[in-house]
Amino acid sequence: MTKIAVLVGSLSKNSINKKLANALESVAPEGVEFTTVDVDLPLYNYDFDGAYSEGPALLKQQIDEADGVLFVTPEYNRSFSGVMKNAIDWGSRPWGKSSFNGKPAAIAGASIGDLGTSQAQQALRNVLLFLNMQVMGQPEAYLNINKVLNEDGTIAQGSVDFLTEYIAAVAAHVEKNKA
Repeated sequence: MTKIAVLVGSLSKNSINKKLANALESVAPEGVEFTTVDVDLPLYNYDFDGAYSEGPALLKQQIDEADGVLFVTPEYNRSFSGVMKNAIDWGSRPWGKSSFNGKPAAIAGASIGDLGTSQAQQALRNVLLFLNMQVMGQPEAYLNINKVLNEDGTIAQGSVDFLTEYIAAVAAHVEKNKA
């Protein structure tokens, strides 16, 4: 069993990136288990490094128990969301106890534009590399949501193969690089 923690950098109940994460899970290969990590957390503050509250403690536990991490990110102002950064800050602290260290990672994201979330993913990639994550380079998945998913969240005709191949590559990357 390959366990993948999924962090979606949006708190919106109608998040297109949550829909993308669900679509990717629906076409994942057998033997892959996903855990969606709750990123609705208080703002990180190092004053709490000695005693994490329930939400941040659960985030760290879920990442620790996973073989790899899939980051599904929106793009806000040419970067990833503050929600994603905050979750990463909680998971990477306290200093020397990062839950991300050495874990295989992949990035996906969708927006309503043709460039998808390419700029957000590049910014996120820099952070993940700093955290010593093994970031998958190819294939990339920065997508126009209107071309990939139907209004009801089902995968649009013509996108099933790409999403299936992408999530299979993520699973293979995690399996190959897990500790």
